Amino acid sequence: MVETLLAGGVLGLGLFLLLRALFPPRPGLVARLVALDSARDGDDAQRFQLITADEEVSAFRRGLGVRLARFYASRGWELRSTRADLALLGKSFEGYLATKVLLAVSGLLAFPVLAGWLALMGWGVSLQVPLWAALLVALVFFFLPDVQIRRDAAVRRRDFRHAVGAFLDLVAMNLAGGRGVPEALLMAVSVGDGGSGNWAMARIREALANARIVGITPWQALGRLGDEINVDELRDLSAALGLVADDGAKVRASLTARAATMRRRELAEVEGQAGERSQSMLVAQLLLCAGFVIFLSFPAAMKMLGS
Repeated sequence: MVETLLAGGVLGLGLFLLLRALFPPRPGLVARLVALDSARDGDDAQRFQLITADEEVSAFRRGLGVRLARFYASRGWELRSTRADLALLGKSFEGYLATKVLLAVSGLLAFPVLAGWLALMGWGVSLQVPLWAALLVALVFFFLPDVQIRRDAAVRRRDFRHAVGAFLDLVAMNLAGGRGVPEALLMAVSVGDGGSGNWAMARIREALANARIVGITPWQALGRLGDEINVDELRDLSAALGLVADDGAKVRASLTARAATMRRRELAEVEGQAGERSQSMLVAQLLLCAGFVIFLSFPAAMKMLGS
């Protein structure tokens, strides 16, 4: 049964690769429309990313990731939320795709290992058990990077929102000192050295610096940065600065109000998390008390039942 299944799988894979080589797939409708819009606009600034990936990827992983990214693009699979999480974490989309595939392949390698181990032990277990176990491990390994990236991005996005609140206060202070909006934005992000404790300011500073190269305004750069890392506060800030960029008093009052609103929301989130943890601790204490009561009453109950 297992040998027939493996032989059929290898034969089917060979026929699939042969058909792909003889009849290469055509680009999908979404990919053609994107290419048409890019050729019509001819604007490289729309395709230029304001922040670059900090992850170092080997040549093999980069090549595999580029081919997988082309495959995704031809099918119209954009994965915008995943791209935003990767941009926030400083990782490349190509390295992410290559990691998923390589982890899945490493999970499939568990089949010959388990099969060889069962043969050496001399246990009369069918080969279907290690085969399905390897498929399950490969499936788990394939989705493992998604879980990790989503968890890390949620933590970083919360820290980034906290940094945006401080950034708004700094911009308002620079505006009160008589600077214009572009100068105030650049002076606000110049605080700190961009180290581990100030990585969010470093991201904003990198976006504002690249805005000069691309040829867009600083508030447009903030909006595009918000789109890339999926932070609504930056998009709202970009829209507000675009409307009242010429009136310093209105900008200062708007930024101060936004910073206060963000702090109140962060405080509400912290209080909610504290309440959830208090409830979990209460449940743990109740379970501990119930176990202690059972421990005390168990001997007496067994004595009564025995008598």
